[in-house]
Amino acid sequence: MPEPFSVRVTVRGYETDTQGHLNQAVYLNYGEHARWSLLHAAGISQARLVGRGVGPVALETTIRFRHELLAGDEVDITCAFEWTDGKTFRIRQEVRKLDGTLAAEVTAVGGLMDLEKRKLVTDPREVFKELAAEPALFGL
Repeated sequence: MPEPFSVRVTVRGYETDTQGHLNQAVYLNYGEHARWSLLHAAGISQARLVGRGVGPVALETTIRFRHELLAGDEVDITCAFEWTDGKTFRIRQEVRKLDGTLAAEVTAVGGLMDLEKRKLVTDPREVFKELAAEPALFGL
């Protein structure tokens, strides 16, 4: 199985809380950044999604904090899609320091909304296959 898609981020001082830790809400931003970076790497822009009449939606996000991150820490954020036979998919992400220390696990359940009908599309895999220049990045 290939390595999951990954993007590197440096923790910025303004993202930390009063204890000096990366603020818990910023993990959501990091996860979102990695997901959009994967879409971009696969050849899917926001304009391309809107042109197709769909948009990604987050239905649930869970974060498990494992190790603190401090300003200046560099981390790699992975992004791996898991597909079901239904309207939703799962995205598993890890936030790891460069020494391999697992800082957090982010699990998201998402779907693709038909922007006209305001309902989830029946098979998001097919839409990703249609739009992606590199569908293998989605495990397709």
